[in-house]
Amino acid sequence: MDKHRIYKVSFASVYPYYIAKAEKKGRTKAEVDEIIRWLTGYTQKAFETQLKKETDFETFFKKAPKKNPKRKLIKGVICGVRVEEIQEPIMKEIRYLDKLVDELVKGKTMEKIFRER
Repeated sequence: MDKHRIYKVSFASVYPYYIAKAEKKGRTKAEVDEIIRWLTGYTQKAFETQLKKETDFETFFKKAPKKNPKRKLIKGVICGVRVEEIQEPIMKEIRYLDKLVDELVKGKTMEKIFRER
C-alpha cells in the first residue's frame, strides 16, 4: 500500500483494531480513548463524531483541536522505524498513536504513557 493511501483510510475502520489489541492484553477501550484524546485534544463527544463521520486519518490529525506538545517526547521503534526520525507529519502522528497503544498493551501506566514521569 502506498504510504499516502493510509491517510485516506477512515480512522473508524482502524479504531476497532486498537481496541482489540488493548483488550487482548487486559486493557480497556476507555484507556485507548483516553490516549487518543490526550494525543489530539478531541473531547470524547468530538472524537465519537469523527468516528461516525468516518473521517480519514489525514483529516483526523489535521483537524485535531489541540495536539499535545508532550507527544514530541514519544520515542522508540514502531513497525521497524524510529518514531523520532519520521519526517512526514501525518505519518508521524499515526506512529505516535501506534506507539502509545503499544505502550498501553505492554503494561505501562497512563502516567508514563502521558510522559508525566
